[in-house]
Amino acid sequence: MVNESEADWFHLDVMDGRFVPNISFGMFIIEAISRIATKPLDVHLMIESPDRYIEAFRAAGADHITVHYEACPHLHRVIQQIKDSGAKAGVALNPHTPVELLEDILEDLDIVLIMSVNPGFGGQKFIYRSIPKIRKLKDMISVMNTKTLIEVDGGVGLQNAETLLQAGTDVLVAGTTVFKADDPADAIHRLKTIGWDRGFLV
Repeated sequence: MVNESEADWFHLDVMDGRFVPNISFGMFIIEAISRIATKPLDVHLMIESPDRYIEAFRAAGADHITVHYEACPHLHRVIQQIKDSGAKAGVALNPHTPVELLEDILEDLDIVLIMSVNPGFGGQKFIYRSIPKIRKLKDMISVMNTKTLIEVDGGVGLQNAETLLQAGTDVLVAGTTVFKADDPADAIHRLKTIGWDRGFLV
């Protein structure tokens, strides 16, 4: 269904039960998805010590690899490791983490993922404090003249998609909105008609 839909990427959440209080799947599932997916795999690592697994996730089929700022004491090194693997490099920020902390590394990033819920579980309520964070990040990207994409994940749906896009978001992650809809393909279509042509994820 996703292959045939208007969605642009597959967004895949990897959780280790330590960095976040949930466990999902690892590189074996990603490898299985990569064999049948016709769209890029956007892999979000909600795990401790992600540097230990970058090459394995890339080998499994990850096209984009996003790690958490909060999980990487040597963030620049991890970003370079992702780039050396051939994947696009992203950094995710938890709701309490200010975007200003990315100032010294923003030029190296392909994606910044703003978490608009606390990571770990789907179906949570959107944190509206995320909107000024998106605006501030967009200003930083404009000043530095980078091509970094702003991705937003958590509580995203038809009720706030337009506001997020107007704030500067390039890529929306909409899991619950899509997969709990009576017609998931139609939910994707309705999101895609809101008026942007950069990226949409499920």
